[in-house]
Amino acid sequence: MKIILASASERRQELLNRLTGEFDINVSNFDESTIPFNGSFHHYVMELARGKALEVENRLSDAEEKIIIGCDTIVAFNGKVLGKPKDKEDAFKMLRELSDAEHEVYSGIALVNTKTKRVITDFVCTKVKFSDLSDEEIKRYINTEEPMDKAGAYGIQGIGGIFVEKIHGCYYNVVGLPLNKLYCMLREMGVNL
Repeated sequence: MKIILASASERRQELLNRLTGEFDINVSNFDESTIPFNGSFHHYVMELARGKALEVENRLSDAEEKIIIGCDTIVAFNGKVLGKPKDKEDAFKMLRELSDAEHEVYSGIALVNTKTKRVITDFVCTKVKFSDLSDEEIKRYINTEEPMDKAGAYGIQGIGGIFVEKIHGCYYNVVGLPLNKLYCMLREMGVNL
């Protein structure tokens, strides 16, 4: 069965490659602003992932059975969603908030079978604790440009990993694609890797 990843994220592509080298990429054009945040982080990320996967499914025209993977990752802190920073000032504000504090990283996954129209969703939550960061450390990190395309303005797999004091939960979730959860969901959909 053909697998399609509905994401342009190089990190997700690299991680999916660990499960299977046999997949296509079809980037979703889903408008994330159509999903309101209602206070439930796990529900929010699952709905975003579902929207991304279904948008790709709606554009496919052939009859071949495929599994589409939609995924979305957010950082949750003090009841707020921290997405990708709008600019350097926004990145600074996020990192200042996360300094010397614990936050949660949520990833939602949705799988869609294009033939049966079956959709399953799930999520993973990982707790991450940052060490105490100085303003100078934050500015130096922002100048690397690494934080600009990442939820919460950091990449654990990159330079931003030096700020992480400890994690509790799935490391790959923080990178952007929880491999164990995805593996189990693919098996549930009848995909043998």
